[in-house]
Amino acid sequence: MPAILGTGEHRYRVVENFAKLPDGCQLTDVASVAVDSRDRVYVFNRGAHPMVVLDREGNFLRSWGEGLFSRAHGLHIDADDNLYCTDDGDHTVRKCTTEGKVLLTIGIPEKPSPFMSGDPFHRCTHTALSPKGEIYVSDGYGNARVHKFTPDGKLMRSWGEPGTDPGQFNIVHNIVTDADGWVYVADRENHRVQVFDGDGKYETQWNNLHRPCALCCCGGGRSPTFVIGELGPGMAVNRKVPNLGPRLSIVDAKGKRIARLGGEEGPGVASGKFLAPHGIALDSKGDIYVGEVGVTDWKTSFPDEDMPAAVRTTRCLQKLERVRE
Repeated sequence: MPAILGTGEHRYRVVENFAKLPDGCQLTDVASVAVDSRDRVYVFNRGAHPMVVLDREGNFLRSWGEGLFSRAHGLHIDADDNLYCTDDGDHTVRKCTTEGKVLLTIGIPEKPSPFMSGDPFHRCTHTALSPKGEIYVSDGYGNARVHKFTPDGKLMRSWGEPGTDPGQFNIVHNIVTDADGWVYVADRENHRVQVFDGDGKYETQWNNLHRPCALCCCGGGRSPTFVIGELGPGMAVNRKVPNLGPRLSIVDAKGKRIARLGGEEGPGVASGKFLAPHGIALDSKGDIYVGEVGVTDWKTSFPDEDMPAAVRTTRCLQKLERVRE
């Protein structure tokens, strides 16, 4: 029987062997996922075919991005089904059609700004859009910064610096917005999500998280919920400590936890377990798609075990189907 995660109204059934790929196609690490207006699933991954497109049943539709992307990291889709693809390997954000045509490039490919300079970009991680279509970019591994751009890619302002105080970041890893224009930033190694207004003014922070890595704002209107992917232990000293993830947490608009999915007994490949949640998207039915960087994270979690072949093929993408009965 497939595993069931969560409780009450937030129960999800793990869909076994969701991705049905052509022979020889491997997803490897799935850095991020997005779902368009027709419930097609865009799988931004670090394999030979960076963008793999599936239907909601997991059937392969097409792939693209070969030779374009260096290292997949973040993926956001707008109301017009344009994809914002964040590549931390060549320090760019590319706005693309669902067929892979590049409409806009922000950043200079393969030319990072100086480390911790605050200038865009040095290993940028993700994007989000304001209600006006302005582009926020989290930046990332070689910066501790959020940048705000006009819809056509002109820099408007930046905020953030290294540190642990409010408004400071220790790996600014993911970013989302809501209908009111609030900006939510996964401050991964500070174990929190920080909340800002649209101009970068600090509002509050959500705690009681362990290495929040993925963020998804769910539902429109004034009371969204959020699904947060928590990466789990990253150090040998707490590698086998229970209740630290990897897992998904569902919270309300104030950061109060509504439900938690998995993570009680650490990572794994068994049904109902996660490896390294890195990207999250929901479809029109409320089903959750989870991209995981299980290949990259394997030796961190399982330093003395061989990696199963499935991790390199399909296991880095999971679908959780909402239980509706």
